[in-house]
Amino acid sequence: MKLKHSIRAGALMLALSMVLAGCSDKDESQSATSETSSPEGAETSETATAETADPYAYLATFSFSDGFDENGYLKGVKALDYVTLPEDYNSLTLPAGTDTVTDEDVDSYIESNILSNFATDEQVTDRAAEMGDTVNIDYVGSVDGVEFDGGSAQGYDLTLGSGSFIDDFEDQIAGHTPGETFNVEVTFPDPYQNNPDLAGKDAVFVTTLNYISESVNPELTDSWVAENINPYLQLTTVDGLKSYVHDSLVKSSMSSAVYNQLVENTTFADELPESVTSYFNDSFLYSYYMYAANYGMTLDDFVSAAGYGSAADLLSAASSSIESSMKQALLMQAIAEKEGIVCDDAALDANVNDFFSTDDTSSYIENYGENYIKTNVLQDMLMNQLVANATVAAT
Repeated sequence: MKLKHSIRAGALMLALSMVLAGCSDKDESQSATSETSSPEGAETSETATAETADPYAYLATFSFSDGFDENGYLKGVKALDYVTLPEDYNSLTLPAGTDTVTDEDVDSYIESNILSNFATDEQVTDRAAEMGDTVNIDYVGSVDGVEFDGGSAQGYDLTLGSGSFIDDFEDQIAGHTPGETFNVEVTFPDPYQNNPDLAGKDAVFVTTLNYISESVNPELTDSWVAENINPYLQLTTVDGLKSYVHDSLVKSSMSSAVYNQLVENTTFADELPESVTSYFNDSFLYSYYMYAANYGMTLDDFVSAAGYGSAADLLSAASSSIESSMKQALLMQAIAEKEGIVCDDAALDANVNDFFSTDDTSSYIENYGENYIKTNVLQDMLMNQLVANATVAAT
């Protein structure tokens, strides 16, 4: 739960944030009206890898620590050979207001990023449904008065405006009040992959709106902080939490300003190290490869089914983001080289618990490897120094 600035090695960011749209399946009994589906061919994909060699099979043994050494540096790379730092990199002057965080900023962050994690769903029945609401419905679909297979469901949760169901279905629920039963009239698209027999046909869904589901944050009180936040941050009062969030937001703002100013005034070599390029490409593809493996598909077949021509095409589309992550790693390491700072075992032991806000970091090391954890901790150490040495211009 600790609030951290955004300076992180790109591998973890890419691997965890790039989620392939459309790769999950819905329960067939509840999604007959939906136009979304799992990647075509996933049902028979168990034989895919047997029939087609996967040139990305080496990713099965990929580790996020592959690209880094025991000091948290890019393995075999001297960053200063590829990076020319600005002379004032360690004494930057940041724009006025960079260190200003309002009470409204703090309250908004707590509501959206802390309390929301403890929100509970409440059933609302005293108002009409609106687009954006999540509603619980029962429906029975028929064509020419005859019910069809897969066209009925009870207790289905649907977010209005999500596009989960065919055109006009969700729009016709908006405006109705829980307890109402009404007809939703739609025309299936033509073609309709989910059920070709329904393509182009008019259908009626007798629909009952059971309730609207609203997410409600808990009330922020001293007792709530003591019960839910204290185990992580040793905070027991609302004022203590707000002070912590305020300081963290200031640090985040300062860190972002420092990094943006650095990258704008740093010169990078036209050709970056091949080993770094290879590592960051692999770290980007890794999550896709694991999704593909779960479906029993090759990586190329998986991304093709999701709308990309091949894994190479996917890499090309993400090249700008990958390059930014590479430059971030090289830039931060160049500063470390210039300052003579490493994250050896002693530095890791001294900083890792604070970095992760926990005394038990074994799961992080198990999942990402010690050298990758070292590069994250190293970047955090460097950013702390850069922020401490920066000044904010007067207003």
